[in-house]
Amino acid sequence: MARSIVALVGRPNVGKSTLFNRLAGEPLAIVDDIPGTTRDRLFATAEWSGVEFDIVDTGGIDPSAARAGREPLSIGSAEFIKEIRSQAELAIQDADAILFLVDAISGLTPADREVAQILRRKQQMVDGKPYPPVFLVVNKADSANLRAVASEFYELGMGEPYPISALHGTGTGDLLDDLIASLPKVEEAGEDDSVKIAIVGKPNAGKSSLLNRLVGEERAIVSPIPGTTRDAVDTRIEYNGVPITLIDTAGIRRRGKIEPGVEKYSVLRSLRAIERSDVALLMIDATTGITAQDTHIAGFILEAWKSAVVLVNKWDAVEKDSHTMAEYTARLRHELNFMDYVPILFISAKTGQRVDQVLPLALRVQEERLARLNTGTINRLIQEAQERHAPVVRGGRSLHIYYGTQVRSDPPTFLLFCNDPKLAHFSYLRFLENVFRKEYPFTGTPIRFVLKPRH
Repeated sequence: MARSIVALVGRPNVGKSTLFNRLAGEPLAIVDDIPGTTRDRLFATAEWSGVEFDIVDTGGIDPSAARAGREPLSIGSAEFIKEIRSQAELAIQDADAILFLVDAISGLTPADREVAQILRRKQQMVDGKPYPPVFLVVNKADSANLRAVASEFYELGMGEPYPISALHGTGTGDLLDDLIASLPKVEEAGEDDSVKIAIVGKPNAGKSSLLNRLVGEERAIVSPIPGTTRDAVDTRIEYNGVPITLIDTAGIRRRGKIEPGVEKYSVLRSLRAIERSDVALLMIDATTGITAQDTHIAGFILEAWKSAVVLVNKWDAVEKDSHTMAEYTARLRHELNFMDYVPILFISAKTGQRVDQVLPLALRVQEERLARLNTGTINRLIQEAQERHAPVVRGGRSLHIYYGTQVRSDPPTFLLFCNDPKLAHFSYLRFLENVFRKEYPFTGTPIRFVLKPRH
């Protein structure tokens, strides 16, 4: 089930990253007193009263940059002001709720007023109704006197201020209670046995072209069904008797004019599609090669434990010889070394080259996702792995796995009983994964190991 997205916005140095870290429960964002430290958006999952939601930390919106002769607020990132604002505005656009942070110590500033004006304009973009809801958060209210300052922020016309201290956690409970009450309720869908395939990737990678090609195949029966992602319409097809739901992110565009540079930041949209999918088709533009944005999206696929296929699109536009494909594959494997089990397919959505292989490959990956190994095979592989390569000794002790069993598929999850899970190093679990994959490849699918002590 897709989680709601909550964006943290405000001018530089109001404590957005500090609040982000508190909600995430760990120090994921860099916190510094120099304004402009946060440039890119950061993502994490938060939970309150049993409700999970995704939070996105944005760089400070610096309205001063647009005015000649004014000193920028983002001292640490003055040369990136335009890009930071673009990312923050995209986060505002795609969020289900917004936490607008201001600073009780500094009081109400002209920059706060300008950010409030930006948010008011965004609120009127959906049928004239205030959406998404904005919560005015007065941060750094560490004392009674500073909490009293919160009343001056009524002037912004953004509703009742919430005085909090992100550093100490004061006041965050009331804020979170009201926040989760405002988040959209996801209706439980009826039984849907279709294979959910998400088409993800940075803009202009050819996602729309691929969707049109897949839907246009003669063997496909097409019907539109509403998705849970705002402005998205899933496409239901039937391929060789198998029901498939195609989840497209390409059709979600900013309302109104698209500002230069904004469209290249598409992680929020991809994140929603990935969470709802069984298999993600990660599209990469062959003419530009793999980028940091591509690897970020691949990382989200892995974190969500989804299966994947990498599609290198626009292959027709690449000058090549007999070695080009092999060299390109090697570069991809290097950049995506954390997903070396993922199949790679070189296609052209424009000409149709190898597009007929996309759905069969995705369905094969889904079958691998549902595969199960019997307990006898699992324990034979565990024994062989430990005989071939004994775990390293740490503090006079070494990991010993006694036996294991597969407790679920989708994705394949193995429960391993051992002497002490703390002795399990990441590198050894990776070695064990390779041993399992030699027995059964689990093509395109992550494998999860859960270690439990045997008493």
